[in-house]
Amino acid sequence: MPSSPKLFHAQNRPSPASPRRSTVLILASCLLIGLAGFIFGLAALLSAPQKCANAEPRSIRVVWERVGDGVVSDGDGAGIGVDPRRRRRQKVMGFVGIQTGFGSVGRRRSLRQTWMPSDPQSLQRLEEATGLTFRFVIGKTNDKSKMLELKKEVAEYDDFLLLDIEEEYSKLPYKTLAYFKAAYALFDADFYVKADDDIYLRPAIS
Repeated sequence: MPSSPKLFHAQNRPSPASPRRSTVLILASCLLIGLAGFIFGLAALLSAPQKCANAEPRSIRVVWERVGDGVVSDGDGAGIGVDPRRRRRQKVMGFVGIQTGFGSVGRRRSLRQTWMPSDPQSLQRLEEATGLTFRFVIGKTNDKSKMLELKKEVAEYDDFLLLDIEEEYSKLPYKTLAYFKAAYALFDADFYVKADDDIYLRPAIS
């Protein structure tokens, strides 16, 4: 009987090799996860479209109007071409681009009824008072009825930055890149801000 407890403890004592085996398994798992992440990132880089790497922005503020080869009008007759540095950029403290889509008419209406003025004169006064320029950022579509409705809204409010890119959810990264390129080509700002059309912003007016 006295030997039984000793036998019991000996049988349930963990093997000295168990901690070593656990450490090896954890390290192997981390190595596999890291390797899989590296392969996934490499595949994503190789499959990305190469034509967008050096594409110049073709953007307008008011109307879609082709002025020349690779040049579009921003509504005041000044073109944005292959080299946007040749065009004088408007100096502002910050440019706020509000990302929107064709199905967000109600959201834009809500913003114009709250913090963002609905008429161009009031919007200009707000921009002069704050040093911030506000524009809704949207692409284009092959749907003629949607483009017609957008042109009516642009003519009424004149608060858009229209990008020469298809407005699709799958192309949001390219839309974001095109937005920053267009904003930089049009405005000499200290800050470039990207926002969504479901935000409520209260610009400080001194």
